[in-house]
Amino acid sequence: MKLDVFQIDAFASRVFAGNPAMVCCLEEWLDDGVLQSITTEHNAAVVAFLVDRGAHFDIRYFTALGELGLVGHASLAAAYVVLRVLRPDLPEAVLRRRNGTLKVASLSDKLLAITLPILPALGCPAPAELTAALGVPFTETRVNDNQYFVILEREAEVSKLAPDMAGLMRLDRDGVIATAPGENCQFVSRAFAPKEGLPEDPVCGSAHLALVPYWSERLGRSEHLALQLSPRGGELHCSLRGDEVRLAGRCALFMEGTIHI
Repeated sequence: MKLDVFQIDAFASRVFAGNPAMVCCLEEWLDDGVLQSITTEHNAAVVAFLVDRGAHFDIRYFTALGELGLVGHASLAAAYVVLRVLRPDLPEAVLRRRNGTLKVASLSDKLLAITLPILPALGCPAPAELTAALGVPFTETRVNDNQYFVILEREAEVSKLAPDMAGLMRLDRDGVIATAPGENCQFVSRAFAPKEGLPEDPVCGSAHLALVPYWSERLGRSEHLALQLSPRGGELHCSLRGDEVRLAGRCALFMEGTIHI
């Protein structure tokens, strides 16, 4: 069996930037053990598996630790493969996840977009463990099912963060997002998820499903340029559309090849 595979740097205008993801194209679903073995063999942070169903594409996401329900940057990478490689005649497509659907679209010859429901984060008291792990003051704390969000006053404070990863591992959420107003954009962020094997996530698309509603309300606008201040960096063009968020960005093709099984 031969399977086409691509490595895409998502939310990046060049290779070695943004967030890398593998996309593997299947004719039909293989056993979960095989999908996990492919992910492990590539030593990839995440592999998005696609099955072409004609009217839509099925998608599943695997990491070294198992399957996830959604990975934002891998979804944008999958959009690149669907709309630039497999079906360049289509301006948009639907990806069906195990627990929902995902709309993808080509906005221009450079920008691709994914649209997902918002995942708002609600205000909460800061857990003592969170304050200790970050080691810096922050003005506000929010939380949803997956992540804590801390709001800092300035972009420079986000850039300088050096969290205690062991402390973050003791929290009751998988990740921590630090965000602040941007100097040359609407807002910046960094994402830390040591529980998922990512001390720092290069670009966390799913976090923006909470960040975009927050900053839209705070800034009184629905369109945003957001920068992820990880070492690789990432640029996201964000739009709040009712109860959905559209995340747009560029993708850089790093590798394409064939898997032999």
